[in-house]
This record gives sequence, C-alpha cells and structure tokens, in this order.
Amino acid sequence: MLTPRATVKDVAALARVSPKTVSNVLTGAAHVRLETRSRVEEAMRALDFVPNLSARGLRSGRSGTIGVALPDLATGYSAELMHFLVEAAHERGLAVQIEETAERPQREQDLLSRARAHLVDGLILNPVRLEDSVIDRTDHLPPVVVIGEVEQHRTDRVLIDSRTAAKDATAHLIAQGARRIAAVGGDERPEHATATSRLRLAGYREALTEAGLPVDPARESNRLPWGMAAGASAMRTILDRGAEVDGVVAFTDSLAVGVVHELTAAGLRVPADVLVTGFDDIDVARFTTPSLTTVSFDRRALAGEALRLLTERIAHADRAAQAVTIPHRIVPRESSAAFSPQSR
Repeated sequence: MLTPRATVKDVAALARVSPKTVSNVLTGAAHVRLETRSRVEEAMRALDFVPNLSARGLRSGRSGTIGVALPDLATGYSAELMHFLVEAAHERGLAVQIEETAERPQREQDLLSRARAHLVDGLILNPVRLEDSVIDRTDHLPPVVVIGEVEQHRTDRVLIDSRTAAKDATAHLIAQGARRIAAVGGDERPEHATATSRLRLAGYREALTEAGLPVDPARESNRLPWGMAAGASAMRTILDRGAEVDGVVAFTDSLAVGVVHELTAAGLRVPADVLVTGFDDIDVARFTTPSLTTVSFDRRALAGEALRLLTERIAHADRAAQAVTIPHRIVPRESSAAFSPQSR
C-alpha cells in the first residue's frame, strides 16, 4: 500500500507554523526568519516532502521553474556556482533549466522566449558582454537577475567588485616584492574584451600606476574562452615577446593553472622566480602545486542573493532594480610567497 504523499499542511503541523509560512519558504514571496525557515526545511526533509509544482502553477499562473544561463559550464567556477544556484532554487521549491551561452549568446533569447510563454518564471543570466545579451536588445523583460560584471541598470544584479579585486591581487604581488607583473586575461584587443576582462585589466593597471610601476602592454595577454589552455597560451605569448616577468595576475584560477604550467615548462619556478595569483578560489586552487593564491568570495552567498532577488522580482515586478555586491578577500597561498634574497 502506497504511503500518502506529505502535504503543505503536514509540513506546517510538524514545523509548528502556518501553511502560508511553508508556502513563503517555498516561493520566497515573503521574508521568513532564518530560525523559522530552518524549522520548515527540517520538517520537509523529515516528511520527504516534494512540492507539487504543476498544481501550484495551475493556481498561480507560474511554472515553478527558472532558467539559468552561464557562459561556460566546463569551467570549475561555473560548475561550483551552478551547484549553489540549483541548491538555492530547490530550497525555494523551484526547478532549474540550464543553458550555456559563451559561444552562442542567442541561447539567452531562447530562455527569454520560454519566459514569455510562461514555461519559466524568471531568468538568471551571466552575459559575457552587454552588447551580446538580450538585456540590451529587448524592450519588455521578464523577471531577470544578472550575475557578473556586465553593468546595466534595467535588472537586478549580483556582482563582485572585479576592478577592486584585481587591484588588490596586483597590490598583493607588489607587497611580496614583484615589480614586473603580467596580466593574463586582459589586453587591448577589443575583440577579446569582455565585461570582466575590462574591469580586471583596469584594476591591475591602477595598482601598477599607484605603485609607480610601468604599464607595459607586452606583459598583457588574453585568450578566449578562459581556461587552463588559454592561460598557458597567453603566458607563452608574453614570454615569447621577451618580456621580463616576476609576477602574474591571472584573471581566473583556471587561467592561473595554465600560467603555472607554462612557466614551469619555460624553466621558471613558482614562487621562487615568478609569483602568481588567480581569481575565484575554486576548489582546485588549494590542491595545485604550489597551492594558488587567489581572490575569494562566497559563491553560496552570491547564489542565494540571486535567487532572493529573482523570487522578489517575480512577486513584485514593478519594484526598483537592486544591485548587491558580494565582498571579496585575498587568500595568500604558496604561489605568492615573498621573494627571498636567495631566490632573486
């Protein structure tokens, strides 16, 4: 005999709250205190509660599904961020449709069409460039939250202060003794410029200028799409130019792994000859040899803020757009250990 499926009323009774509170936890339509939310979520797990999304959709006109588009799902950063986005969505009783857009930005338009057809209730987008995104080419947007560095004021936004973070990473290498610092992930070619690369390159240059160090385009190189192979290729280009380098600011951890590989292949030691920093603090950064100094920020918080803003936007379409900046910090590891007299 089948066990009857738990209902919202069953969850409410076990958690000692009203059915409306359970609904608010599921939808994010109203704020619920952390202690109460935790009690409701524990009751859901205890009862093996599964939200009836189709029934909810019939009553509310909503599908219970959101769309998420990230540029490159093959990177460690995207994999970790998508994990937290899916977890945050499920905590609100939402299913997720996933798209990859770096090589095919028109897939954003496909998600937009699904939102207009009420197949998804809202979108979380991470466009590489504003000029390639539907945000800049659509008059009437559905509920949308943008994550990342694309600057616009039409939608809610969750971001990292990439310019300041790159400046901080560069300043860290300067404080450790580096003076001929390269940038991997940004250069002056407009066809390779993304919103993120522009901001991080600007922060890198600003730190050099404030320290009285020259900005040398020969020490700047970018390859797309960002990844370990791109990092190695960009580093090889800088070395082939004959540029002297004693530090490298890589604009992602994946790029940094490629940088370390190429430096080692060229007979240069990290950190004895060249200091290296990454960006994102993905899991692999702790386990490279040497371990990787990086810019760290809370991706779980970023995902949570994106889902909070989206569910609020779905419930209140006319409220003013908000921007939330997630704090960052430099995590020093072996790859940027200060130069010793013997190593110079």
